[in-house]
Amino acid sequence: MSRAETVSAAVRPRPLWTLGLFRDELRTTFRRWRTLALLGVLAAVPVLVGIAVRIETGDGSSGGGGGGPAFVSQITNNGLFLVFTALAATLPFFLPMAVGVIAGDAVAGEAGAGTLRYLLVAPSGRTRLLLTKYATVMVFCLAATLTVAVSALAVGALLFPLGDLTTISGTRITFGEGLVRALLIALVVAASLLGVAALGLFVSTLTNSGIAAMATTVGLLITVQILDQIPQLHALHPYLFSHYWLSFADLMREPVHWDDLTRNLGLQALYATVFGSAAWARFTTKDVTA
Repeated sequence: MSRAETVSAAVRPRPLWTLGLFRDELRTTFRRWRTLALLGVLAAVPVLVGIAVRIETGDGSSGGGGGGPAFVSQITNNGLFLVFTALAATLPFFLPMAVGVIAGDAVAGEAGAGTLRYLLVAPSGRTRLLLTKYATVMVFCLAATLTVAVSALAVGALLFPLGDLTTISGTRITFGEGLVRALLIALVVAASLLGVAALGLFVSTLTNSGIAAMATTVGLLITVQILDQIPQLHALHPYLFSHYWLSFADLMREPVHWDDLTRNLGLQALYATVFGSAAWARFTTKDVTA
């Protein structure tokens, strides 16, 4: 083996290095006070919703009043519905905002802190580092969604009865099957955030300011949500990453309606591919000075 080949083999990233980089990135992300604060806020939402419903129905009324997020009128009959209600309440803003903050800070935060160039000195490579950043944000998507779901399940069990439940279609399923569907819904909600994660990562590669990247990502999120509510733009709605977010409710039908669910997952995959590729193109050609 020539000297050049020896040097190349020495600096080539190995799978164990990749796993170590991913582990370190996860540890760094989930140890930050900002991340813990975001998860704490998300965990508090089901508590507030559960207490509000409990107070409202304290006189024996059914609650809900026909308004509020989906499933809210069913919470008093079965605490498991608090999981679905909490996810429906947090998905339009709280969950994607939290993901936007983490994704927006992924690269820009490192650049702003002056640590990005030191990461690139290690034999990780820009592509490998960017994939590690995105994988970490994906893990946060799942962690944030499960935080809401687990908190809602705990509060629902404490404040309301549990048992067999009635689907949107009017059929009865067992509590065990309801738990399985709750887990599937949580996974779908987490997958629904992958488009926002890729968008935030792309924005993060455009600036060296973590605050600017986070603010821009959240601003774009709010803009898309507003556009999705304007009737005159109905032709644009099916292409907005937020349009099919609440399609997870179709998992509570019998049989399950898959059309909007598959559209949602396909749209998230499209956004992840487009903005992930844009982030890669930008990051691999970016002049890193910080």
